[in-house]
Order: sequence, then C-alpha cells, then structure tokens
Amino acid sequence: MWHRKCPAGTWEVARQLPHPALRPGVLQYRGFRMDLGGSRRRLELPSGSVTVVFNFGRPLRVTCASSGRVLASSSAPVVAGMLTRPSIGEHSGRLHGMEVALQPWAAFRLFDTPMRELADAMAPADPVIGARCQILSDALAETPGWPERFALLDTALRLWTETGATPCPRTIHAWDQLRASGGTMPVRELATSTGWSERHLERRFLEQIGLSPKGAGRVLRLRQALTMMAEGRSSADVAMECRFYDQAHFNREFKAMTGHAPSRFMAIRTLGGSGPPAVDRLEGQVTSAVLDA
Repeated sequence: MWHRKCPAGTWEVARQLPHPALRPGVLQYRGFRMDLGGSRRRLELPSGSVTVVFNFGRPLRVTCASSGRVLASSSAPVVAGMLTRPSIGEHSGRLHGMEVALQPWAAFRLFDTPMRELADAMAPADPVIGARCQILSDALAETPGWPERFALLDTALRLWTETGATPCPRTIHAWDQLRASGGTMPVRELATSTGWSERHLERRFLEQIGLSPKGAGRVLRLRQALTMMAEGRSSADVAMECRFYDQAHFNREFKAMTGHAPSRFMAIRTLGGSGPPAVDRLEGQVTSAVLDA
C-alpha cells in the first residue's frame, strides 16, 4: 500500500491478490483514495482483462478517446468488458473506490452473461451483475481499512463463483495459449489445439471472452509490445518480435489501440505529474498514462 502527500494533495493506493481459490481467474484487487485538489485525466489502454469499479461516492467519467462518446459517467459500480480502443478517465481530483480485474472467462463465470455483450463497452454493473453489485459496493464503502475490504471481496466473489456459469475448459486452454504467445498464435493452431473448428472456437470466444480469437490476439499483442517498450526495447525490435508485418503495421495498430504513435505514448508516460507513482491499474503492466496534472 502507498500513502503519501504530494504538492497537489494526498493519495493512497492499495493492491492485493485475491484468495487462492479465486485465482487465476481473478487477477487483482486495487483500492484507491485521492484528494489531489484538481481534476485529473488519464489515458486508459486495452488491458486484456474485464474490470469492475466500485466507486464510493465521487463520480468517474469515462469517454472514448477517439470519438469523445461517453462510455460511463456514474458514482455507481461500473463494469468494463474486453476493450480494443483507448479511453479517457476523468475525475475531479477526489476519488475513492476499488477495482477488481478479471480474466474474461472468469467474468463470464461470475456474471453469468455472454461476454460479447460487454465487448468494447462499459456499462452500469447492476444490469449485468444484478443488485448484489451495489449491495457489495455499499458494504465495501462502509468497511474500515483495505485488508477488511479485500477480505469482503474474497467472500463475495467466492459465493458468486458457486452460482455462476461454467466456462468451457477448452476455451480457457485456448485463451491461456493465446496469452502465452503474446497474441501471436495463429487461429488455426488454436482451433487445432482444442479439437474445434475455427468457427466454433470463434463462437466460444465471443461468448466467454468477448472478442474473437483474432480480436483478442490484437489486444494481447499490444500488451506484449507495451511491456517490451517499457523495458527500453526499440520500436523496430518490438515490431519484429511481436510479429507485425513491418514497422508501419506496428505503428498503425499501436495508434489504433492507444490513440498515439509509440514514441509519443512513451513520452506522455514520462511526464508523470504529482500523485501516485504507480499509474498503471495492473501490477507489472503498462495500462495508463496521466494526460494532465
């Protein structure tokens, strides 16, 4: 947990892994409390995960980075499916809440709803998860301390898992293989590894992941590219190792999913600003950049 004063105010961020019984489907819990004295805008990139945000009072506004279309604007819980486009998160500088990151198939199990309905979308959580989500959000807000809140999440999500849908093991296997390859494994090979046709694999992915295998592969390849760039690798090396056709193809794909050319995005990342040093929503991944501070 980080808790610190900065010139603009105070911030607090806490992270914890979920109970072992919930892993590897539930990736991470994150709690946050900020009072920065001025509004903040953050660029959020496709993360390859599904997220649920519990907001304790202050509204959070999320818009599509390319069109400006409002994706969410609420102080109620919000769920985001698998995204392929960048978004802008905005708040007044005062924000308090929690976020749960899920593998897509685990979200299918917990929500018991087809993930294709949440593809490239954010929505109020109640219609997707039910009234239990707002009940949990209220309980989390009233619970003192991050450890106690994390324990409450463990209890609630283990109960939800017991009554949720059952993801297909072969879908999980294909998703794990695609992740392990950094999104580069050909769809034909994925289908062969499951014993399904490519068309049947696509139907399963749309239902339990949210995107087609090809669409999911694009996101996972971006994730691999961002990790390599954060390590200081050149764009040419990244393009080659992530199996883009050429540098131009890499630049087009990167800009389509982040809104910026690779060099511009990394420059924005270095600007930082006052506030939490860990701007990324997922531990060990590049997911975000502060646009102004």
